[in-house]
Amino acid sequence: MNFEKVIFGFFIVLSLTLNVGFVLGEYDNPAHHGVFELFAVVVVNLIATGLKLGDRSQIGAILLATSLVADFELLAAALHWTYAVHIIETGITPDAITSIISLAVGALVANVISVVILVSETLMSRL
Repeated sequence: MNFEKVIFGFFIVLSLTLNVGFVLGEYDNPAHHGVFELFAVVVVNLIATGLKLGDRSQIGAILLATSLVADFELLAAALHWTYAVHIIETGITPDAITSIISLAVGALVANVISVVILVSETLMSRL
């Protein structure tokens, strides 16, 4: 067992599961989506992106691209949250949380693609 691959897989799967946890719930109800869960998703996704930087293979490039997409969408969601709460001070309205969840769902799709590629690569290496 390669410990480096364990850490790599751990952060990719953790990013996906935290993203699912943030998105689950009524999409227009701010009480179902916590700011700390969004923060955790952003941090874990950034760590996963950092781990993907060292892989120079074609699959590694695709994994990095999907992770960068997820980072971009999660950071946009976090900026939207910050804008609504601290800049215009309206709080998290149903409209704001709907936009934030839409961005997080986009990141979720990118994270699902990353996990599918990771599992596919692992299965192909077993053949």
